[in-house]
Amino acid sequence: MSDIPDTINMADWKNEKEHDAYLDKCIEETAVGNMDGFRKLYTETKSSVYGFALSMLKNPDDAEDVLQDCFVKIHSAAGDYKSQGKPLAWILTITKNLCLQVLRDKTKQADMPEEDWEKFIGVNDNISVEDNIVLTEMLNTLAEDERQIVVLHVVSGLKHREISDFMKIPLSTVLSKYNRSLKKLNEKLTKGDGYER
Repeated sequence: MSDIPDTINMADWKNEKEHDAYLDKCIEETAVGNMDGFRKLYTETKSSVYGFALSMLKNPDDAEDVLQDCFVKIHSAAGDYKSQGKPLAWILTITKNLCLQVLRDKTKQADMPEEDWEKFIGVNDNISVEDNIVLTEMLNTLAEDERQIVVLHVVSGLKHREISDFMKIPLSTVLSKYNRSLKKLNEKLTKGDGYER
């Protein structure tokens, strides 16, 4: 049996340091194979992991999958954990990396043939076939990285900071490329180039 006390929520703790020490102890116990310590770590942090995953993925099923994968990863990596006083930050870093992997898997654009763009964009029933054709043609005028940024923001709903993390480029670069892309699209639409509004 573990010497880690059971706990229900943050209200039980006098301060954050006490809570961090509790989580550190749970990770230590997990590292030596104590399933009671692992269970307590799961109970104490599952809501934070799930909430963070849901905020990044915006899909309850994907967030649930990341929750499970996160604790599998924690269980296997607990022996390598070095306490720096912020165990929840370590756990949420694992969560973030798993979420980014899910997003990468879902939005791999580099390998997507041009003819598949219409299918990708066409998930919105409110957009007509003609509008899809124009939108696809417009997006094809952008460079690959510009197109990816626009689609991740407009179609997938990711925030610029999330795109920055996802693409591993500075936030200022994401904002600059996004704004430049919008100007390019606006110029093409304003000039007409054979399109009727």
